[in-house]
Amino acid sequence: MRDLFDEIFANNPLDPTEAARRAVRPQLTRRFYAKVGTASDAGGVSIRLDDRPIKTPARRLLVAPTQPLAQVIAAEWEAQADVIDPARMPLTRLANSIIDGVADNAAAVAAEVAKYLGSDLLCYRAEMPRGLIVRQAEMWDPILAFAHDQLGARFVLTEGVTFIEQPEHAIAAARRAIPEDPWRLGGVHVITTLTGSALIALALAAGALTVDAAWEAAHVDEDWNMAQWGRDAVALERRAARFAEMRAAATVLELSKVAP
Repeated sequence: MRDLFDEIFANNPLDPTEAARRAVRPQLTRRFYAKVGTASDAGGVSIRLDDRPIKTPARRLLVAPTQPLAQVIAAEWEAQADVIDPARMPLTRLANSIIDGVADNAAAVAAEVAKYLGSDLLCYRAEMPRGLIVRQAEMWDPILAFAHDQLGARFVLTEGVTFIEQPEHAIAAARRAIPEDPWRLGGVHVITTLTGSALIALALAAGALTVDAAWEAAHVDEDWNMAQWGRDAVALERRAARFAEMRAAATVLELSKVAP
């Protein structure tokens, strides 16, 4: 099958914002397979093209931990028509990232998520106007309540952007909820970096938020500003690309659980 996977994915950034900024798209590879399927394999379920396993850019097998997750990844490959467009394959891109990056560096990835707990988006509230203050409270207070009630983590709030140090016990309690499984950890990491909030990511991972509610919570300030000053077409395009990555991460969280 040649080394097409390197050509397809190696030069495509995982960061959806960077991908959206590219003025010139890379030359896309023509679809070279007829059939997409899945098969039981070592460590899970592999995605196959014409009965041949797919490999990641690091030359590892693209193997999902569950059949449902393998099926939705396979569906991305099936959806490619004349050419293979990695920008339209967020699940495959995330799977590559988890297999090639997260699996061997889980402790470092978890530590990066934990850093967000020290300055989480939800703890920094607007000083004005009143409408934005109310909207932040409506969207963010239930997530903080989840952290307190379900994780045992009580975070403190401040107005403005001046840094406020969070209690060590709160960070430690929330950190214990960061998944150890590489697939769920990878999903939480993506959601954290996309939203600027580890608490949003942990609430979504726990089923306390839907993906739409999590995305809305992450964009309270941006939505408020757009309502006041109008929409920015370029910003909305970038946001759509990022939301595709968010949905992919949420899908991984939902479908990667292996039954006991």
